Amino acid sequence: MSDTPRVSVTYENHIAHVRLTRPDKMNAVDQAMIDAVIAAGLEVAESDARVCVISGEGKGFCAGIDVGSLGAMIGKDPDDLLMPRSHGNGTTNQWQEVAMVWTRVPMPVIAAVHGVCYGAGLQLALGADIRIAAPDAKLAVMEMKWGIVPDMGGMVLLPRLVRGDVLRKLTYTATPIDARQAETWGLVTELADDPLSAALELAEMLTQKSPSALRAAKALIGFAETNDADAVLLEESRAQAALIGRPHQMEVVAATFQKRAPKFD
Repeated sequence: MSDTPRVSVTYENHIAHVRLTRPDKMNAVDQAMIDAVIAAGLEVAESDARVCVISGEGKGFCAGIDVGSLGAMIGKDPDDLLMPRSHGNGTTNQWQEVAMVWTRVPMPVIAAVHGVCYGAGLQLALGADIRIAAPDAKLAVMEMKWGIVPDMGGMVLLPRLVRGDVLRKLTYTATPIDARQAETWGLVTELADDPLSAALELAEMLTQKSPSALRAAKALIGFAETNDADAVLLEESRAQAALIGRPHQMEVVAATFQKRAPKFD
């Protein structure tokens, strides 16, 4: 295994910037990348950052699984590899955690997608709250190419974003689509000629919002996606009661009336 770092994490102006740093391999996911991405997610989750941006260095966001690393699985029992719930408080395996860890990061996560975003790379991007892509980026649910199915959280995340027929076509064919089609189908939030600059600009704007309200909103949206209406209505009230009158909310009100930028502790 190479000692070359797979991921870097930097913090500036309340923004955590997570970069995939394997450009010579199009940021392909090997075991070292799996470990590094999960570690980055856990680190950011414990930080005081208000927003997180994920990007890939080089010519592409992430080309998917490093096929060469699959050789390490030969001769091993797939059940032994895949079935243990070793991550996510006993809910995921290590491959699933690459994407799902970002859904549990409490602050908003923005993925800046350029070049290729295939397979494992797409599922990583799906773990973000928002995806900003270059118009010429290519995205694919690539697993069928190798005779397998999406298994890195894709089947939790994709049905929240796209229609069932679109999901089936993407999964059955493994055909790459361009970012414009991806935006139309719901895989991509918006397009930008420079997605990283656009992601950082959005992140900067979000740092001016109440940090506690942003975290509460992300948690509430996640709850709403997986619970019934009565439970969601109750959770709305609980989340709101925890915000009203607290320092961040009062600072937002004061800053609004005083026509100034808010200052959060």
